[in-house]
Amino acid sequence: MSSRVVVTLAGDVLDPTRPVLHADDLGAVRGDGVFETLLVRGGKACRVDAHLARLRRSAAAVDLAEPDVDAWTRAIGIAATAWGAAEEGAMRLYLSRGREDGDGGETALLTVSAVPARVASARTTGVSALTLARGYSVDVAGAAPWTLLGAKTLSYAVNMAALRHAQRAGFDDVIFRSAEGYVLEGPRSTVVAVTDRVMTTPPVEHGVLPGTTVDALYDVAGSAGFTCRRAPLRVADLVLADSVWMVSSITLAAKVHTLGDTVYGETALDATVRELVDTAISR
Repeated sequence: MSSRVVVTLAGDVLDPTRPVLHADDLGAVRGDGVFETLLVRGGKACRVDAHLARLRRSAAAVDLAEPDVDAWTRAIGIAATAWGAAEEGAMRLYLSRGREDGDGGETALLTVSAVPARVASARTTGVSALTLARGYSVDVAGAAPWTLLGAKTLSYAVNMAALRHAQRAGFDDVIFRSAEGYVLEGPRSTVVAVTDRVMTTPPVEHGVLPGTTVDALYDVAGSAGFTCRRAPLRVADLVLADSVWMVSSITLAAKVHTLGDTVYGETALDATVRELVDTAISR
């Protein structure tokens, strides 16, 4: 395993200690691009097809050329092999509009690095979360598609600012809510509420990013006796739920043990939810 892997879309493995972006790359200076993050486990990337499908949708939303799925698939395999099977890795697919002068076309790179230290704790002991206003109505994605809600863009400054705000208040993570008070998503995760054997996640029509990990979870949870719903949620619904989860490609399933003033105890289904997400992501 290398400490970091950098691969071009052409499949060239680069020296990870050398710079790879020009100073005027529009992904760096304006956040004008899209990305995906995949878990690497056992020397292979997880849920490749789902992530590439979302990369294509995000690229279309920001008027980038349609990604070459075959080229990305080959490069993903090269990057995962270069990382190795010794431990999990976080793979990032980076696609930007390229340099400001337009020479050279789009920039396409893949990197793999160690899974962040926070992940182990989030998986095992869960997270505390604070609900914060996102400042949008749930219908803004349809009324103003240029806001790019539902696309995974490189413009993450607001998400990171929200996380820092929560951490200053003593919380680990954030659950955004709409102007109407509907639950949306986390800065880097999808929200799932579990009550009895019913799983509910907010609908993508509310301007949330379509979650590849939730899709995978729902694919397997039905056969495990769960009813899986995509339906509006209020913060009060989270408070009344048996458990609340923040689900993502790298952290997988992080149980919310504290949401504002609400503290959740362990439930009989917690281990099952974790196992289902782990199984789903590895299929």
